[in-house]
Amino acid sequence: MEEITDGVNKMNIAESQKKNRIQVSNTKKPLFFYVNLSKRYMQQHNEVELSALGMAISTVVSVAEILKNNGFAVEKKIMTSTVEIKDESRGRPIQKAKGILPWLMIITPSADTDVNMHLIEIVLGKTANFDELMAAAQEGGENGNGED
Repeated sequence: MEEITDGVNKMNIAESQKKNRIQVSNTKKPLFFYVNLSKRYMQQHNEVELSALGMAISTVVSVAEILKNNGFAVEKKIMTSTVEIKDESRGRPIQKAKGILPWLMIITPSADTDVNMHLIEIVLGKTANFDELMAAAQEGGENGNGED
């Protein structure tokens, strides 16, 4: 019975690794790396899911705003979560509280948690003129972001 449970858990982990998801860090790569990667993912999958924890949330919001303001993307969904990480030495489990919100809202930590990590997921889709904008950017010899 334990083997079946392990198999199901592995399937769930594999399914959760989406091919169009970008997990953004605010320390590892520059902002326009994520902007250009998002464009590439939208070319391949028609939409991209940007996700980040904690301090990287502002980077995800900036990437989404740049893509929207330049006409490359439309916002399909924003989801925020608070991941409460308990002290495992006291036997408390890690819990997640999720909710779909129409605006960006960061939930304040509750008093009984050791660490609260905030999570955001933004799904962006291609605009009707995405392909024309990408073609124009490639003709101009740039990556479509106005910077080299």
